[in-house]
Amino acid sequence: MAIEIITKDDLDAFRQTLLNDIRELLSNGEKSETIEWLRCADVRKLLKISTGTIQNLRITGKLKSQKVGGIHFYSLRDIQNMVNGKIDK
Repeated sequence: MAIEIITKDDLDAFRQTLLNDIRELLSNGEKSETIEWLRCADVRKLLKISTGTIQNLRITGKLKSQKVGGIHFYSLRDIQNMVNGKIDK
């Protein structure tokens, strides 16, 4: 079994490579990232509707939600499809 000695310069080069990779990932993520899930308040502002209307849409199955910790989250794609009349039944 061969022993490899890692020098301080090796660690510094690794750190620089790692930081550059992280920066690249973050910069690419900002350009292509969109909000995929919206909270009830965000949906109300976006559609200019009341909380009761959102609840009715959810109950009738016109707008699906995912409940996490007591908070309903709505898919932006589902909202766009509902607005455009592309509701899956």
